[in-house]
Amino acid sequence: MHILLTRPIEDCKDLIIKFKNLGHVVSHMPVIKIEKLNYEIKKVSEFKAIIFTSANAIKYFDTKLIDKKILIFCVGEATERKVRSSGFQNIISAEGNVNNLKELIIQNFEPSSGKMLYVSGETISNELDKDLSSHGYTVERIITYSAQFIENLDENFIQSLKKNIPDIVYIYSANSAANFLRLIKNYDIGNLWMNTNLMCISEKTSSVLNEIKWKKIFIFRPGEEEFLLYKI
Repeated sequence: MHILLTRPIEDCKDLIIKFKNLGHVVSHMPVIKIEKLNYEIKKVSEFKAIIFTSANAIKYFDTKLIDKKILIFCVGEATERKVRSSGFQNIISAEGNVNNLKELIIQNFEPSSGKMLYVSGETISNELDKDLSSHGYTVERIITYSAQFIENLDENFIQSLKKNIPDIVYIYSANSAANFLRLIKNYDIGNLWMNTNLMCISEKTSSVLNEIKWKKIFIFRPGEEEFLLYKI
């Protein structure tokens, strides 16, 4: 099969290798680029738990002054792997869903236990900090990166794509979906996807692309990409 991946290369290079080793043709069309942002934390020691809702959040977070035994909440497996590689030991992970993450926090950390640090990107699909605050938690949010739209694609790549439209496209955020839609319209390939299966990380993400005619739409969690191939 021909598979199109849309994440930045550092986030999908392992998946590209895995799919190619399975004999698939893989195209890479990143639709966003990640940029590190400066942030400031006044008192690191005042936090009793940290929340990460993406691998990029921990990637651009300075962990040197953080106690590696502090309680960490992660949104999913990819984020958990990045957190563990940074030396943290006490980790509770959800299944790639912010609502599940909120429930795990409520079950495992009392509001009276202390202040929480929420580390995220600039654009978030759920205002987890405000949601937790409504449950009595004290949460401070810091932003470690932003996702910027990629404006232009290589013309040779577009011509190649027109000749061989992928069987599968993976989209990982509503932000990515919005720019994917904009790009395929700009390059006049918005009507060529009727035989393509769209794989989206959530229904909210897939809804952004509902105006495109797809063969089928699937919802997946990070880590399930290979498994989905067997459902087609």
